[in-house]
Amino acid sequence: MLQFFLRRTLGAAVILILISAFTFFLFFSIPQDPALLACGKNCTPDSLKIIHENLGLDKPVPVQYLEFMRGIVMGRDFAVGPCPAPCFGYSFANNQPIFDTILDRFPTTVSLTVGGAAVFLTLGLGAGMLAAWKRGSLIDKSFSSASLVLSSMQIYFLGPVVLGALVYSTNLMDSPKYTAFTENPAAWFVGLLIPWMVMATIFTANYTRMSRSTLIEQLQEEHVRTAKAKGMSGKTVFFRYAWRGSLIPIVTIFGMDLGSLFGGAMITEQTFSLAGIGRLAVDSVIKTDLPMIMGVMLFTATMILFFNVIVDAAYAFIDPRVRLS
Repeated sequence: MLQFFLRRTLGAAVILILISAFTFFLFFSIPQDPALLACGKNCTPDSLKIIHENLGLDKPVPVQYLEFMRGIVMGRDFAVGPCPAPCFGYSFANNQPIFDTILDRFPTTVSLTVGGAAVFLTLGLGAGMLAAWKRGSLIDKSFSSASLVLSSMQIYFLGPVVLGALVYSTNLMDSPKYTAFTENPAAWFVGLLIPWMVMATIFTANYTRMSRSTLIEQLQEEHVRTAKAKGMSGKTVFFRYAWRGSLIPIVTIFGMDLGSLFGGAMITEQTFSLAGIGRLAVDSVIKTDLPMIMGVMLFTATMILFFNVIVDAAYAFIDPRVRLS
């Protein structure tokens, strides 16, 4: 197990270095001087020179990249102030450390992701299992039809519809907002309930279809049919053999979804005006805050790689035929 994690961690580190190099040199491939973006409208040659020196833009690009990577590991000192590790630099928009800004937005994204994932994974797996158990029945057809319709919807469509129905027209619920769980758990729950509902509606449909299809496929496997032939009850065969074997593709997709959501649910946060990492990325693109864009990209890539490692490790616990070696 330890060798597996060390090997995967080393591989993830290499991938992150490649991503950082690509994004960094892409950052300098734009035709406009990055310092002009931080200089503002009333920019003078003297102020532009000062910005170059303060942000280290007066050095060759390879040297800047090496200093950028050293800052992530050891921290850096800028003219505008120190930047402790992991240092992604300073934002052009507000002159604040990028990593500190990401950490300020991270609790909103975590709350949105964890709550939404708990809902759509529970409902999706439950509905898919019931549909597979009652294959061919009215329940199966109803769940399959509903999941097909709901999976074709998008958050930027369903979100405004739900807001209009529950908030603006009827005032049944308040507008979504984030409140720290440690400050007020009830307000935290109520403020994120609508985004969770919308996320659950769309993601539940996908997991219902996936769990149903994988369960039906597992029920046709030889080891499941052998268990039935030995006289085991239908419930034992279903939950002990078929259900466990169907979890691997579900865990794979869930790990990818969870990593992407932890890196920032852009459309969801933008739709419901939640100040998370996803909305931070959108605002950075609008403001052309290139250092912030780089920081968010690297943070998102780290989250996705981290959950991929967790998913690979989970395979061995789900299916004894899988070995981490």
